[in-house]
Amino acid sequence: MKSTGIVRKVDELGRIVLPIELRRTLNIDLRDPVEIYVDGQSIVLRKHEPTCVFCGSNKKVVTFKQKNICAACRAELGEEQQ
Repeated sequence: MKSTGIVRKVDELGRIVLPIELRRTLNIDLRDPVEIYVDGQSIVLRKHEPTCVFCGSNKKVVTFKQKNICAACRAELGEEQQ
């Protein structure tokens, strides 16, 4: 893990501010969902990317009836209906 040298305090509500430099570097915009992971004693933040409900891929994912489905699984579903 690479240190940025940036230190932030947690406020009364348990929040921290991600510096604009980090948000720009990681392409995180306002209201973007961010996933929170725990790795041992570390907290890891990662920009959320939707994944396919069937195979877990994050390539060419679209939402259909509130479910994320990738292009490959959509094609496979189309083939099964024929």
